[in-house]
Amino acid sequence: MIVQVNDLPVFKNKALQWASSFDAVCYLDSNNFNDPYSKFDMLIAFGVKEEITAYTGKAFDELEAFRKNNSGWVTGFFGYDLKNEAEKLSSNNADHLQFPDLYFFAPLHLIVIKGNDAEIISNDADELLSQIDQQELASYPLSNAVTLKARFTKKEYIEAVENIREHINRGDIYVTNFCQEFYAEEIQINPLAVFLELNTISPNPFSTFFKWKDNYILGASPERFLAKRGHKLISQPIKGTAKRDLNNEADELVKQQLRNHPKELQENVMIVDLVRNDLTKSAKQGTVATEDLFGIYTFRHLHQMISTITCELQQSISPVQAIKNSFPMGSMTGAPKVSAMQLMEQYERSKRGVYSGAAGYFSADDDFDFNVVIRSLLYNADNEYLSFHVGSAITYHAEAEKEYEECLLKAKAILEVLGG
Repeated sequence: MIVQVNDLPVFKNKALQWASSFDAVCYLDSNNFNDPYSKFDMLIAFGVKEEITAYTGKAFDELEAFRKNNSGWVTGFFGYDLKNEAEKLSSNNADHLQFPDLYFFAPLHLIVIKGNDAEIISNDADELLSQIDQQELASYPLSNAVTLKARFTKKEYIEAVENIREHINRGDIYVTNFCQEFYAEEIQINPLAVFLELNTISPNPFSTFFKWKDNYILGASPERFLAKRGHKLISQPIKGTAKRDLNNEADELVKQQLRNHPKELQENVMIVDLVRNDLTKSAKQGTVATEDLFGIYTFRHLHQMISTITCELQQSISPVQAIKNSFPMGSMTGAPKVSAMQLMEQYERSKRGVYSGAAGYFSADDDFDFNVVIRSLLYNADNEYLSFHVGSAITYHAEAEKEYEECLLKAKAILEVLGG
């Protein structure tokens, strides 16, 4: 069933409000960014027809079997610690969120919006549309400011970065993504209200509201991990960040400086090489290509340097296998990839979990699209634990103080929403 939507913002909010009463919800919003690889402007899947919850061991194999039995749309997430299945690694840091490593569901109801057309896939599309239309949009009061704690003091963070640079000096690694957690305990929030505020303050092309029972991903991600379009794979790693200026002329200068900054270019090209190497595991020989190197993209608070790498998928490689072959994403690991992940396990103080994992969908035509879970709040309502991580790339030329400032810049929208 396809219907015309006249007031898209109201319809989207009503649909999300209605969907949020279900145990499983996946809401993906492109926020009108111009993306040649996007299938839709907004997707919302809710209600469970079939589902899979899996942990590191044989999670990708279990998803492969689940996908064969559910060939239509399915949505879900991959946790970062599936790295231990993709490579011979381990995770020993504390896990306070207690999310599964992998969760996917085949929805009872699906709404896909492109332009002003809304396609509703449901056994009773008319009743679903009626329920959405009858929703009275709630007005959410501003919540009290959330008091956040940090796993690192600024001094401890700077010391850790200097120690990581020593590893780089010795040649153990070339670049890594070092992450720190901010968190709040015994905290109650309204996840829907927080997400709507975050999506207003920081609209991004891979914004996500994901609910699985009492677990929530409230995301404002700007980054695509991996997409499949027909026989083509697309990865768009972000490496390179600059704060926007309110003055237009000065802002243009900021973009030029980012485009020519030696450290940012070095970070980006290292990760491009890593992603190219990851894609060769799934690609037809000779098809891996860098479509766009050092592209500068503008968001509400930041300019980002994003490169686009593509390949043609081997016929013998399944979509799930293609994801496993590139997981976790290079932008959140480092180079050499396995060595960087091993080292960060030593220096980071909490399990990443869904952070720097991926959320998204498989579509009925066997395409897929997954973001990188960054700029995102993770919340376990059952144990009242709220968390977000931020990270930055550490290279030989990294300045610890500036890396700390970059982390806070990336956290700006979340801190604003939480009143911190």
